[in-house]
Amino acid sequence: MVTGKGLPKSNHAEEVGISQTSNTDAAERTAGRVIPAIARESVWKAADGHAIRRIDFAARNPRGSLLFCPGRGDFYEKYLETLEHWAARGWHVTAIDWRGQALSGRLGGDEVTGHVDDFGTWIADLKGFWHSWVAETPGPYVLCGHSMGGHLALRAVVDGAAAPDALVLSAPMLGFTGPPLPLPVAHGFAKLMIAIGDPKRPAWKWSEKPGEIPAGREKLLTHDDDRYADEQWWRTERPGLVMGPGSWGWVERAYASVRGLDRPGVLEAVRVPTVAISTSHDKLVSHAAVERAIERMPNATLVRFGTEARHEILREVDGVRDRALGEIDAFLDETLPKQ
Repeated sequence: MVTGKGLPKSNHAEEVGISQTSNTDAAERTAGRVIPAIARESVWKAADGHAIRRIDFAARNPRGSLLFCPGRGDFYEKYLETLEHWAARGWHVTAIDWRGQALSGRLGGDEVTGHVDDFGTWIADLKGFWHSWVAETPGPYVLCGHSMGGHLALRAVVDGAAAPDALVLSAPMLGFTGPPLPLPVAHGFAKLMIAIGDPKRPAWKWSEKPGEIPAGREKLLTHDDDRYADEQWWRTERPGLVMGPGSWGWVERAYASVRGLDRPGVLEAVRVPTVAISTSHDKLVSHAAVERAIERMPNATLVRFGTEARHEILREVDGVRDRALGEIDAFLDETLPKQ
């Protein structure tokens, strides 16, 4: 296992030894480039001792607690604005990195390829973290995830690994864009690819220079140039955050996990109040798959966006992002009203 540069070494109770300052003048930095004063970075140790990085936003007299799970290759710094927004609305907010990405180490054969042996590994981490987190934070509890994090949040509910009072899904990875192949066929191809080569090898081309963001990537994620630039700023400030393509092993296990949620009766049994935001202009995850999934869930609502939004809806231009946050806030206010 590659441990990854910058992996926090401290215990849970200790702050992570990562600088929160930059050579850039503070007045020139945007809200997405500052760790707020109310936030504390630390690590949580999984059952096997693996260090999982976390950040906590303290709220005065919190109305409850919200746990945010980023997507594949993501890091929580990308969502600082959104996390601080929820904290300002009275939630105790926590976000984590997934094992094997950002500053929670690496599981592949190099520093930039995202790999996992099975999505069940992440579910086990989330289960352990959830029980620890619930014991130390006030309820009610909200579980929120973006993209792969949305998939894992939903699967954690299905598997009984987490029992939130409300579920928030941002562009959840419940299917993929690309050739309209049946899931079993696409999964079969991924199985073939790991059978004929190293499962840890990259499944797609990233760039000529490992870790460098490829041209055109912004058009997949957001219309907001400044928020997109925040991501590169953090990659430069904290090089250990850099991650590129997923491995063929990740692809195969992703299909397997998606197929598991797609089985008849699985989503129909999810009773947790849920809101999902999704865009028909998503070029990474399947909007149609999200629509089908939400229709199957008896207590779920879908907020639809069109060409005005790309995959990272919570990092979009203000008009789109404000609408998305407004819908989520209204859902939480109705589902878990302030006491």
